[in-house]
Amino acid sequence: MILGLDISTSIVGATVLGKEGELLYCESWDLRNKKHYPTLFDKAERIRNKFKELTQIYRYRSQFNIDKVYIEQSLQAFRPGFSSAKTILVLAKFNGIISWLCDDVLGKRPEYINVLTARKLCGIKTQRGENAKKKVLDFFLDNEPSFSIEYTKFGNPVPGSYDRADSLVIARAGYISYNEKIA
Repeated sequence: MILGLDISTSIVGATVLGKEGELLYCESWDLRNKKHYPTLFDKAERIRNKFKELTQIYRYRSQFNIDKVYIEQSLQAFRPGFSSAKTILVLAKFNGIISWLCDDVLGKRPEYINVLTARKLCGIKTQRGENAKKKVLDFFLDNEPSFSIEYTKFGNPVPGSYDRADSLVIARAGYISYNEKIA
């Protein structure tokens, strides 16, 4: 089984794919409540608990064993007009903490996939200036029967929808690259 993660300090997307690539789990873990999660350590503890909960859910259903964990590679450089250097550093710290938790709790050291590579492996093409997150979400709504989302009263995807789709693209890309390596 493959676990794909889209890590951010506000919402983490998590997807589990089965042996045949079937979608078993696709959720978002909300960390935005500053009262409950005031520090990176509090947020990391929440993710630790979600990892434990995830493994317990599947142990009761069937033989559940995560073979590989894939994480969206974090930004490597500052780009004017996008995230600030401070934001990039905080995200890199959190990414490192969650990567360590994958090894500690799940017993798997994660592999990192560049988001552009992941989209390409999944057959998702975006043009310059196009909203890539919306394109990924629409792609899975159109092509993955077991992937669905809810909408706000204004017709927008509820918070976490894009994170779920991003974790699915990472999981799919991980599944594809894993199967290419063993073939």
